[in-house]
Amino acid sequence: MLEFVAEDKTTTRSGPYGCFGSWFRFPTLCMLRLCQRLAFPNPIAPPPRSFVHSSSSSSKNYPFLRTSPEISRLRFAMANPSQAVSSRGPITHVIFDMDGLLLDTEKFYTEVQEIILARYNKTFDWSLKAKMMGKKAIEAARVFVEETGISDTLTAEDFLVEREAQLQSMFPTSELMPGASRLIRHLHEKGIPFALATGSHKRHFELKTQRHGELFSLMHHVVLGDDPEVKQGKPSPDIFLAAAKRFEGAPIDPKKILVFEDAPAGVLAAKNAGMSVVMVPDPRLDSSFYDIADQVLKSLLDLNPNDWGLPPFENPAS
Repeated sequence: MLEFVAEDKTTTRSGPYGCFGSWFRFPTLCMLRLCQRLAFPNPIAPPPRSFVHSSSSSSKNYPFLRTSPEISRLRFAMANPSQAVSSRGPITHVIFDMDGLLLDTEKFYTEVQEIILARYNKTFDWSLKAKMMGKKAIEAARVFVEETGISDTLTAEDFLVEREAQLQSMFPTSELMPGASRLIRHLHEKGIPFALATGSHKRHFELKTQRHGELFSLMHHVVLGDDPEVKQGKPSPDIFLAAAKRFEGAPIDPKKILVFEDAPAGVLAAKNAGMSVVMVPDPRLDSSFYDIADQVLKSLLDLNPNDWGLPPFENPAS
């Protein structure tokens, strides 16, 4: 029908008699066109475009993501991970995870767990690590012994004792992740309030940060995994809700808080708290875990603060 209308415009503009010239040559066709014009004086609007999935709509389309206790449930069928930034308003407050995001400590956990599993002729892979990352120590330990099938010979508690002995000497050597110092100092200089929310307990936090005390002292406050308010570990939102409550001027609208995370459990915890999330995952993590994040970066060096209404960097990343 639309093709007839378009064709009619050509007919009315050609020939010595305008549209009437067609009546003498094609009376039947012109009668149809006239009836068509009378019935549909305006072009028919095209149908609306079909909905296109973006990461900001994940929790709406997949409500189970907000309550799922297992990170493996994040593996819903998505052909390509979304990199789209949330359409929410400007950010006023920031919360950081620590392990694997600000400090390169995840490698220590991996190394020790590989050593322990080698005794049982088993290997430690990233599908298991993804389920452990971000959780409280005892919760991650239970996942470890149960998923690897060694719970009959090694309890979660014994696993932690054995792991602790090896980690104690590794943590003091922790290095900063690329872009961590730059971002923290930038937010501090621009007066953006930011806090730390880490599953690490106090004793581990002190060991990991002992070489970077000055940088971490810039945090408005720190919430640790053994904080009394943190009843459940990530993906529960407890730790991020506790961190949000301690900012000056609280309560802060969760939509104005941006969380930086590297772990699937942490990303889900932040989304469950109603906050936006920038994910900076280890490149070995399966990309099926990316979709729920509002933005995915290869490094903190790749962050453009303008994407979130934050003050821009004065100097480009080096």
